[in-house]
Amino acid sequence: MSFRSKFLLVIISATLALYAVVGGLMSTRAQSPRRNDPGEQLRIFESVLYHIQNDYVDQPELAKVRAGALRGLAYGLDPYSTYLTADQVKQYRSGSASSASMIGAELSQLASYLYVIAPVKGGPAEQAGVRAGDIIEYIDGKATRDISLYDAQQLLNGAPGSEVKLRVIRQGPRTLNLTVKRGSVATPAAETRIEPDRIGIVRINSLDNGEATDVRARVAELQKQNVTKIVLDLRSVAGGSLEEAVKVANLFIRDGVLAQTIGRGNKATRVFSANPREAIFDGSVVAIVDRGTAGAAEVVASALAERKRGEVVGEKTFGAGADQQLFNLRGGDGLLLTTIKWASSNGKPFLGEGITPTVEVKRPELAEAIDPEALTGNDDDEVAQPAPENEQREPAAATPPTTPAPSEDLQLKKALEILRTGQSQTAQPKAA
Repeated sequence: MSFRSKFLLVIISATLALYAVVGGLMSTRAQSPRRNDPGEQLRIFESVLYHIQNDYVDQPELAKVRAGALRGLAYGLDPYSTYLTADQVKQYRSGSASSASMIGAELSQLASYLYVIAPVKGGPAEQAGVRAGDIIEYIDGKATRDISLYDAQQLLNGAPGSEVKLRVIRQGPRTLNLTVKRGSVATPAAETRIEPDRIGIVRINSLDNGEATDVRARVAELQKQNVTKIVLDLRSVAGGSLEEAVKVANLFIRDGVLAQTIGRGNKATRVFSANPREAIFDGSVVAIVDRGTAGAAEVVASALAERKRGEVVGEKTFGAGADQQLFNLRGGDGLLLTTIKWASSNGKPFLGEGITPTVEVKRPELAEAIDPEALTGNDDDEVAQPAPENEQREPAAATPPTTPAPSEDLQLKKALEILRTGQSQTAQPKAA
């Protein structure tokens, strides 16, 4: 096949991928701003390919050019949309690609950085010293900036018992070298305890399938011990199922909409409403959230706040929750594209937005964590600046993990104060 024929094949392949992304918006071209006009974007794309063909110093490998172009098309959308090679498509279909990875950490891509939303409690990453808010700069010496989230997760996965070396950045910027031993990740079940004044604390560690049944049993047990008020601790709960989150919210809310899913055109595709028969607790409730709260946990917290069921104490949550669909491309490649966003009862999507607590209380022990809102992806970001001359820049021997010094839990303290003093202005539910 001639070079020009190959070039035309690249044009056709890239055009098909672009149309998959824009969803056939050509029909609305006249109403769309020029910068959002697919035809205009295609002309720019063709111009770039023209210069690659005619002006690049070497003869390019067009297969690599095409793959890079398709990656770029998806990269500008959101962290979870991505181009997959044929081998990655096979892995994805087999279910061997894990979203949490074998190190036990929920990750996202934020302003081109690989960001740790939260490590799984007791998992390999947490045991090695990885914390919420860390930026993973290198994985086994490979730079993570500007690669897709999916590709980064594949670098983290590996045989159980094998080790992966991470270089992480914290506020300052501080850099640490950590070694994580890969292994199976078992999230602890929910934990409970009772405080004075008949207040129960329910610490949720996961909202994966089946966890709502466990939470239900623990709330029922607290009620048997005469608990009349509950603190629902959702901090660092970053994964889980939308359906499971709705079930947990329903334990405390008897009626009304609990969550929605939003599709193209900001239209609701599914609405999740409370089932009065599933609600079991009518006492006062306060939820605690932090930067590591994302996805399913945001569903629970937002339902409590928007349904005026209880206060939400803590910090702005991370903002996640979406569903992807795999579209097949020529040659076995694929486009994993976000087609659904999770949203609150009022229809506000969580992805990239998060939820704001009704009572803001920051955690002093997270002072070293990178603030997501401080990241822009530009080279003038603090985390992108060169380290001082006396600081080692290349990945080196692992540094033993350090445990943050224990400090007073100000968020829990505030939640207990609200329940004890009745400061909450939210309405109480009607009895069944």
